[in-house]
Amino acid sequence: MSRPMTEHVLRRENLAYIGTGGVSANAKLVPAFQDIETGRIEIARLQNGCPASVHIIVGLPEEWAVEHDLCGHISAIKATVIAGFVRDKTFYTREQAAQLIS
Repeated sequence: MSRPMTEHVLRRENLAYIGTGGVSANAKLVPAFQDIETGRIEIARLQNGCPASVHIIVGLPEEWAVEHDLCGHISAIKATVIAGFVRDKTFYTREQAAQLIS
């Protein structure tokens, strides 16, 4: 867990969970992220603040950012943040969501 979360990491995770509830399209849950160090949960959001239908990192809190692109958008977040889903204020990891939806 020493590598920062990037869009590339999210794509690899999607491939690992393809066809399961661990992918946004199959989960029927809200894509979200959790900082496992602090427990803070954030819904995946577009840059304009609207909830996103998939996991993206550009709308996450600035304090989670470890890298920005040339336009100043977040391109990597700290390694303690994991992708998952939220339902009824409960966070589910991708693995938990895959089991829940199966």
